[in-house]
Amino acid sequence: MSAVEKAFHGLRRMIAGGRLGAGDRLPPEGDLCAELGVSRGSLREAVRMLAALGVLEPRHGSGTYVSPLRPEDVIGGLSLTFELLPLSGLLEMYEIRRVLEAHAAAMAAARRDQETVDTLFGLIEAMEATDDPAEASELDHRFHSEIARSGGNAALASLLAVFRSRSRKYQIFTLPEGPDLRRRSDADHRVLATAIADRDPGAAASAAEAHVAQTERWLRALMPAVEDDQRPA
Repeated sequence: MSAVEKAFHGLRRMIAGGRLGAGDRLPPEGDLCAELGVSRGSLREAVRMLAALGVLEPRHGSGTYVSPLRPEDVIGGLSLTFELLPLSGLLEMYEIRRVLEAHAAAMAAARRDQETVDTLFGLIEAMEATDDPAEASELDHRFHSEIARSGGNAALASLLAVFRSRSRKYQIFTLPEGPDLRRRSDADHRVLATAIADRDPGAAASAAEAHVAQTERWLRALMPAVEDDQRPA
């Protein structure tokens, strides 16, 4: 184990074991180095790593503090590693995403208010009106984010955002088949939004699962072309 890893895991254990709690300031750097048996450079690198993961918060002129450790913030740090997944690895995660998106949609249908319904249909209309694949992708992201948000579980919404952030790197709507795929995707969105508007959790869950499964099938079928499109020229 390297010195940086030693410092990293040492700090992690302090937090996981409760010695350092959310909002606590880390002990002086010299004390931590002596306790962990590492140099200042190794400790600082470990702190940077934990800060990138949303666990620590360096504050200029004040010190380094443990973050609030909100589940949604810590989960958001997964995007750092999810970004590294090749398409083949991402597709392995789709079975999990299908279940989670279905649950989020069911919760959204059970809890929805008129503002949520209006927002969802407004985003659908904007998606159907645009010819810009990048804008359509952004609107699609906002549509699914709104469903996850209205479901009421911030940690689940954060995890689904991590899944979607990686999926969005593969711009299937820019492929020759893109216009047809977009029309089918927009139709799926209307089915899903209608189920939520009708306060039908079962129908919403089924629509969400079918929509994600359809995207997975598209990616699998188009994988060679999509992978080629991701490679630098």
